[in-house]
Amino acid sequence: MAAKILLSCGPKGAPYYEAAVRAAGGLPTSIHCPSSAEGFDALLLCGGEDLAPDRYGQEDRGSQTPDLPRDAAELAMAEAFLSSGKPILGICRGIQLLNVALGGTLIQDLGPLVPFHAPDGAGTYDKVHPIQTQSGSLLHRWYGPICSVNSSHHQALDRLGEGLVVTARSESGVVEAVELPGRAVFGVQFHPERMTGDCLRPDAVDGAAIFRWLLEQC
Repeated sequence: MAAKILLSCGPKGAPYYEAAVRAAGGLPTSIHCPSSAEGFDALLLCGGEDLAPDRYGQEDRGSQTPDLPRDAAELAMAEAFLSSGKPILGICRGIQLLNVALGGTLIQDLGPLVPFHAPDGAGTYDKVHPIQTQSGSLLHRWYGPICSVNSSHHQALDRLGEGLVVTARSESGVVEAVELPGRAVFGVQFHPERMTGDCLRPDAVDGAAIFRWLLEQC
């Protein structure tokens, strides 16, 4: 039986994420502000708006308007899946929420370090750039020591949440991936759902490996 994956997402849904999960062999269910983890084998925290800075003990220093109900729901879901030991994948906002759920903080506005500036040829605000992966990490295993990924964000991880280990950084030092050793918990700052399937692009790696990992952990 295919694994059931809870996609916690914004109110407009998560079609790119759904397509990537289906291609990996999973059954995705996208919910804005999910209220229960029951019946799901893994959690995928999707991209979206900024978290409220008071969630990590800061005043507003350049954050955009948060979705407060989504913040509350996803922090509760992260705690539930962490407690149960079920797999978690965080993408963009998702890696940030995962970090905050584990007690970490965020850089609220990267300013001149922001890794995207203009729409790419696909009409998104992704900028493709190289990252360096740590030896022995998931990304290193799949893509080697240096690979090209996309980015579309203005915030990033600052102080790491408890137990998280940085496994990739951008050319400017921004955290691009984290793992929780000994647990099926993985987060990336880039957007693998926009680098696979019909969105596969010649200037970046195929993000399919990340979604296959999630399904394998189930």
